[in-house]
Amino acid sequence: MRRRTATVVGAWLAVAAQAVAVPGTAYAAHGVLIIDGAAFPEPSGCLALGDFAPPVVTNLTDSGVQVRTGSGCTGGTEHVIAPGEVYAPIAGRSVYVP
Repeated sequence: MRRRTATVVGAWLAVAAQAVAVPGTAYAAHGVLIIDGAAFPEPSGCLALGDFAPPVVTNLTDSGVQVRTGSGCTGGTEHVIAPGEVYAPIAGRSVYVP
């Protein structure tokens, strides 16, 4: 009887420990990224730039945003747009928000 009680208590403690140890959410930049007039609140990951030249990116987030030369955030980094900066990429095809 004691062994069974210990097993049940141990199982409940394991469940409780997993409930408390919930992983944190993925990081997203706080603020808004504006690409050609379209607002992206709390952006993260890769965003495509339009096919119209030149696109305009306004970084109103708390994070630097990388302008990448390839689509899908491939290729090299053309420029890192600092928080508060407006930038018109010349060769950029996508932006990456870490």
